[in-house]
Amino acid sequence: MALPIYRTIADMRAQVATWKADGLRVGLVPTMGALHAGHLSLVNEIAPHCDRIITSIFVNPAQFSAHEDLGTYPRDEAADLAALQATKADCVFAPVVSEMYPDGFTTAITLDGPALGLETDNRPHFFGGVALIVNKLLSQSQTDVAIFGEKDYQQLLVIRRMVRDLDLPVEILSAPIIREADGLAMSSRNVYLTDAHRPIAAKLNGILKALAESKAESQDDREAAEAQAYDLLLQAGFTSVDYATIRDAETLAVPTAATTSRRALIVARLGEVRLLDNMAAR
Repeated sequence: MALPIYRTIADMRAQVATWKADGLRVGLVPTMGALHAGHLSLVNEIAPHCDRIITSIFVNPAQFSAHEDLGTYPRDEAADLAALQATKADCVFAPVVSEMYPDGFTTAITLDGPALGLETDNRPHFFGGVALIVNKLLSQSQTDVAIFGEKDYQQLLVIRRMVRDLDLPVEILSAPIIREADGLAMSSRNVYLTDAHRPIAAKLNGILKALAESKAESQDDREAAEAQAYDLLLQAGFTSVDYATIRDAETLAVPTAATTSRRALIVARLGEVRLLDNMAAR
């Protein structure tokens, strides 16, 4: 039996209302489509926490700037639906842009805290667009629980903070990064990698691991480890490096003596492809 697909907010809410009338707990897996094993793992990860699972597919224009790849972002709804058919998903919410951002839409979300720095150094618009669409999806689906992958670690922290700050009645879960056999974090944008770039991309994970395991106990040690990771990425053949850093895992602030957990994060570019990865640091 084919998965039901809802294209309007009204139809999605009507289905959720039916589930909730039966006392069922609803989960949401937000995606932009181009689904891979990492996305599908989110469906399986959320399953024990709810009775019904919505997977949303929406390429959100609010998180792309004019020079980014909104027009060429990979889209294959038929393949996505076929992949979801083999999971525990119960339906798909796949609205069009005009349903999510109707004429006259003017609302924006302003962020601070974990949204500052790193990604926003290069993409200042990004988290405002992410927070806006996630807020809308949580409201539209009336979900009880939603899940996000740790690959987009800063995004995960931003969403958790937004949900706490706005008192949204939603539990936010996280799921571990799913990797290719060579360690490269799975991403919809990996399809853009050329045959020549693919083996270079695989080196990112090893450099990240070395950064995460470095004995960066002082500020000088940390900065030296970050600089070494930066240099190793360029030596490996990456075109440029946006950042290679160790941060407080809870706030993404620069670590201090009071920091109890840390995260190593890297973003490097191969041609037009931007590769993002992270892992827990010592």
